[in-house]
Amino acid sequence: MSATLAPAAPASSAPEPEERGRSLASIPRWMWALGVIVLWLAVWALTKGNDTLVPAGRELTDVQKSLGGFRDDILASRTDNPLIQFTYDLGSGFTSVVDWFQRLLSIPDFPRPVPQIGWLGVTAVATWVGLAIAGWRIAVLVAVSFLSFGLFGYWSDAIDLLIVTFVAVGVSVLIGMPLAVMVGTGNRAVNAVTNTVLDIFQTMPTFVYLLPIVLFFGIGAAGAVVCTLVYALPPIIRIAGHGIRNVSETTIEATDSAGQTWWQRLTKVQLPMARKTIVVGLNQTIMAALSMATIASYVDGPGLGRPVLDALVKNDVGGAFVPGMLIVVMAVMLDRSTTAASEYSEIAARGGLDLRLRRIVLAATAVPVLVAIYLSRTYPWAAELSDLGWTPKVADAVDSFFVWFTDSFRGATQGFKDLISSLLLNPLQSLLAESPWWLAAGALLALTVVFGGVRALVPTVICIAGLLYFGLWHDAMVTLNMTLVGTVLVMLLAVVFGVAMARRRGIDLVLRPILDAGQTIPPFVYLIPVLALFGPTRFTAIVAGVVYAAPVAIKLVADGVKAVSPSTIEAGRSTGSTRWQEITKVQLPMARASLVLAANQGLLYVLAMAVIGGLVGAGALGYDVVLGFARSEEWGKGAAAGISIVLLGIMIDRIARAAARDTAR
Repeated sequence: MSATLAPAAPASSAPEPEERGRSLASIPRWMWALGVIVLWLAVWALTKGNDTLVPAGRELTDVQKSLGGFRDDILASRTDNPLIQFTYDLGSGFTSVVDWFQRLLSIPDFPRPVPQIGWLGVTAVATWVGLAIAGWRIAVLVAVSFLSFGLFGYWSDAIDLLIVTFVAVGVSVLIGMPLAVMVGTGNRAVNAVTNTVLDIFQTMPTFVYLLPIVLFFGIGAAGAVVCTLVYALPPIIRIAGHGIRNVSETTIEATDSAGQTWWQRLTKVQLPMARKTIVVGLNQTIMAALSMATIASYVDGPGLGRPVLDALVKNDVGGAFVPGMLIVVMAVMLDRSTTAASEYSEIAARGGLDLRLRRIVLAATAVPVLVAIYLSRTYPWAAELSDLGWTPKVADAVDSFFVWFTDSFRGATQGFKDLISSLLLNPLQSLLAESPWWLAAGALLALTVVFGGVRALVPTVICIAGLLYFGLWHDAMVTLNMTLVGTVLVMLLAVVFGVAMARRRGIDLVLRPILDAGQTIPPFVYLIPVLALFGPTRFTAIVAGVVYAAPVAIKLVADGVKAVSPSTIEAGRSTGSTRWQEITKVQLPMARASLVLAANQGLLYVLAMAVIGGLVGAGALGYDVVLGFARSEEWGKGAAAGISIVLLGIMIDRIARAAARDTAR
């Protein structure tokens, strides 16, 4: 008997192309990234120190010289250039408005030796406004805040800062609300263009604004208002536009069926329903404007930034502490006032307030306010508040505390600095800054594809080409190194405290107000204690950036972990998971999108401190910007450095956003 046997299958066969594609796609990102870094290290070991594009001393490139020539041409054409005439006239208008308010409220209006309305009248009016818009608690907060400005001897500076802030915020609202309506009601193309411009503004460190602003608007109150305006404008456009765009479609369709016009839909439906979000945007605009206090002092802007800057230049920690804390007091007062005003108006709209009683109270309290205004215009004691001498005592106490602290913990702080420097800062800087430019650029492009995909590749190519074009590649890599190390430290803090806040309500209740206060503190104020602890070094800039960025990242991680479904957590517990397994295997993986967003914001916030860090020994691009601002012959290099920082910010932002989208999917 015979049988026919089928041919045996081969022992092994090559995988089909689709199977190979699936197997490649299944490789985790971190493995691809590790492969890129290993290859980078291997080539770096053979080529380090070559083609690093380190500038030769103080020599300027042709591009930097052309930027300096552009500045010289602008200055030479001030008398006959229509654009310069327009911007200078606009700046003169801002100066006139600020000067009028100063003479009314904060400085002598000659021949009067005091302002038109003295401290008692100003404090009474501000307290009454707080009572009218937000209730008696805010009125007390406003009164205490204004008294603190005078009792510590900084009345004029504090009122000047409020004047510049409110002028800038007023112009921001006039410009921003129409743009927010356009964003909220426009098509995708309009939104894409607007969002791109806003992204550039928000990724641009504040100090970078100063070079072109001084060129086109001059120094003093005009420069201070314009740089504050530029920084404060994006939040109200973005947040208010988001609120208008997210008004319920069902509500809009229901009202459209009644035959309303576009204007009626906007004013009767969209703006009222988005009121709460618009107030949040206004709040963030005020906070952004106030955070420019010290930056504006670099263009001779009035306000509390001047004494802070003067003290920092002399490394006088105690002298910088008091005006710095008064900026914080002002920030908390404005933040709480705008938030409470929104809540108060909603309660009133729902009928939760006795409007008749409220009118009676406001009318009755207006009488002593008018009396206070009269007294402040008539009597010197009510016009000019005497300095009680508290500031020198507080400054001496702060100096004594920091001397004791630094002497007691010098070993610990120095050890921490040396540890981070040896483990992270120095090795990463050697890899980034000592690699040939083509190797570092290629590695960054490869990592862009790994983390951000092809979508992030085009903006990264453009940004890297821009860094090379402006001739500051080496300094850009040093700045990128400090930014990455700072972000690693931010994310360590964010994960530790964010998870703790999400898992323990008591911890959240304690930490969240501290984080809220941290977000209202202007960034320059962070330098005061950090400079005392670590001295003028690049590590000081990194720590200041970490302190500045940590509150935002911690809150994002906490909210992301808290949003993980309780049923998912219970399912993990039912299998006997430990607390550590629950955090690392369930909560953090489920909150990956929030972690990526926190890393993105952390990077941008740390980078925003790059120029400020240049003032305290950080070097690199931050120092280049400061040098260009201080010396006219270096203006071209400073401008190139400012543009390079913006390019770094855009590159990092686009990679992180693309990674966040992929993670969410």
